[in-house]
Amino acid sequence: MLLHTIQPRFSDTDALGHISNTAFPVWFEEARTPLFEMYHPTLDVKSWPLIIARIELDLLAQTYWGGDVDIKTYISKLGSSSCEVTHEAWQKDKMVAKGKAVMIYFDYENEKSVPIPEDIRAQLSVHLKME
Repeated sequence: MLLHTIQPRFSDTDALGHISNTAFPVWFEEARTPLFEMYHPTLDVKSWPLIIARIELDLLAQTYWGGDVDIKTYISKLGSSSCEVTHEAWQKDKMVAKGKAVMIYFDYENEKSVPIPEDIRAQLSVHLKME
């Protein structure tokens, strides 16, 4: 599991005074950076090997500005060319949101998915947690 701490910005709040639902997909993407580095250590977008095929988000409780949010990230499924990433957002020892993203290892030149190389699979496997 990977852990990333977010310090919510005041601008992440909505008119009701809690964190907007639009903040979580951005936070979850930020928390995927260590996974991106496993796939592509340089993070050079000119040779980027990933696409996002799906994202989902469940809001479980209100989240507020003024308290850190810990994002726990793990691999919940590892396929031949894709992986499912699960995120949990925690504030004050309470899970406030949960989400998933499906990332596909992708050859942009040929516009098709390709198998994840074994060295990358080994790195991802360290963070595998079956649900």
